[in-house]
Amino acid sequence: MQNEKKIYSSLSLATKAGKMESGGFATEKAVKSGKAFLVLVAEDASQNTKKMFQNMCVFYEVPFVIFGVGDELGHAIGREFRVSMAVTDEGFARMIKKQLCSEGIGGNE
Repeated sequence: MQNEKKIYSSLSLATKAGKMESGGFATEKAVKSGKAFLVLVAEDASQNTKKMFQNMCVFYEVPFVIFGVGDELGHAIGREFRVSMAVTDEGFARMIKKQLCSEGIGGNE
């Protein structure tokens, strides 16, 4: 659980650095334009949303992880409820993936 705090902190840092897109439309745009290096979708997102982003990420070869809940993800990036977000910086994406893996989440690239 301590590592989960690190993940939220890293998401916050990426947002402050301007390396995060959040919300369905912005996340989809980041993936399709090749800017996304990692996509996170909240556990409480609809099955339809999860499936859509999973299929999109497989097609565009972007790592995809289901992590956290919408309220906490939104709070971490200084926004309201968010069920999808894309990390648009390779360094941040690598760091967050590493933290997710040590938490036993992800590893589906």
